[in-house]
Amino acid sequence: MANLQGRLVAEVELKAPADKFYKIWRSETHKMPTATSKNIQGIKVHEGDWDQHGAIKTWNYTVEGKSEVFKEKVEFDDDNMSFTLHGIEGHILDTWKVYKVGCKVVPKVQGSVAKLSIEYEKYKESDPSPDKYMAVVIDMTKDIDAHLASA
Repeated sequence: MANLQGRLVAEVELKAPADKFYKIWRSETHKMPTATSKNIQGIKVHEGDWDQHGAIKTWNYTVEGKSEVFKEKVEFDDDNMSFTLHGIEGHILDTWKVYKVGCKVVPKVQGSVAKLSIEYEKYKESDPSPDKYMAVVIDMTKDIDAHLASA
């Protein structure tokens, strides 16, 4: 039996303090299309509220020049400044049975570090791993950091 589960990880050094970076994900995701417009074109709350644990949001984003849609349910862990976006619908689930984006923000003396992860499960062994999506998440993270620095 092939191992269809995988995990991609990356770390991005941030100039922004951990609490500021976490806050944009925690309660200000509506600012994302401004902060990272080339990646995120729009976000709508489908169920719940912007800052609500378990809220369901729909994202319009671009990956490798292609417009896609992602519907997720968010889980926050405020004590550890981390969150997980659980994919529940959208283009991504055509390729992966399970798709979860995670981020933990770790404070440093100056700035912070975003520890990013994508956990996924393929339908079949020949399916690709979501590297192009990790590239988008890394790029978004850098854009948001730059946006916070200029705010």
